Amino acid sequence: MGNYILSCCSTADLSAEHFAQRKIHWIPFHFYLDGKEYADDLGSSIPFDQFYQAMEHGAETRTSQVNVDEFIDYFTPFLEEGNDVVHVCLSSGLSGVINSALSAKAVLEERFPGRRIYVADSLGASSGYGLLMDTLADLRDWGMEAEELWCWAEEHRLEVHHWFFSTDLTFYIKGGRISKTAGMVGTVLGICPLLNMDVSGRLVPRAKVRTKKKVIQDIVRKMEENARDGLDYDGKCYISHSNCYEDARAVADLVESRFPRLNGSVEINSVGTTIGSHTGPGTVALFFWGGKRKD
Repeated sequence: MGNYILSCCSTADLSAEHFAQRKIHWIPFHFYLDGKEYADDLGSSIPFDQFYQAMEHGAETRTSQVNVDEFIDYFTPFLEEGNDVVHVCLSSGLSGVINSALSAKAVLEERFPGRRIYVADSLGASSGYGLLMDTLADLRDWGMEAEELWCWAEEHRLEVHHWFFSTDLTFYIKGGRISKTAGMVGTVLGICPLLNMDVSGRLVPRAKVRTKKKVIQDIVRKMEENARDGLDYDGKCYISHSNCYEDARAVADLVESRFPRLNGSVEINSVGTTIGSHTGPGTVALFFWGGKRKD
């Protein structure tokens, strides 16, 4: 197997321990909380619960992607050590970070003519992006070469399904995803929007579900409909949540009861500060492998 490192952005929303165990390197995005800049460093600078509590109390948030110079500084030591790099980016449907990575690649491949940087678009986000990375780590460990791994990521990325629901419409209103009037009516009626990620890696509303209890059932039903081999699905399943662990646990319990061949227990992670700056608290996301997304 050639010498290369596997890399992603912090927005893959796995734990630092998970990344370290799977030997996946990562580079942080940035977020601002009431004007102060922080690294999206997997909850190290600000614990996730404190971050979401601050949002609930009215703190202003915004985010910024990794820039070209940061990628150059990040990739350079790997190349100096004689390694190539396979870097997978947050979905281009949500961020332009892949353009920064590609610009850094152009600079560094000229500077290090014997080395290669392979940049892929995950067309995913949060722990769905993380699920793709975990599988790429398996393929690397089984001996897949860097270029082949990059090609595999590009070919199979749409087989990772992303389903989300939110029980708090505040930040959907604030971000302009739904109107203030619709959001107020939805809050009164207990509406929980159900969304998924389309073929372009964008979040698309799919249904307005009334009551949290029903949306928990509906999101697991989407897994039954779309998972590889249906109820015989034997892959991994990841969930991420933004400060609503009990809701995430309820989804995980239902998944584990309905998919007896699941590869291990459902892994529950936190939605990181970059993605969470846009979703706010109250979001649960479910990720699994299935057929290629079609719309």
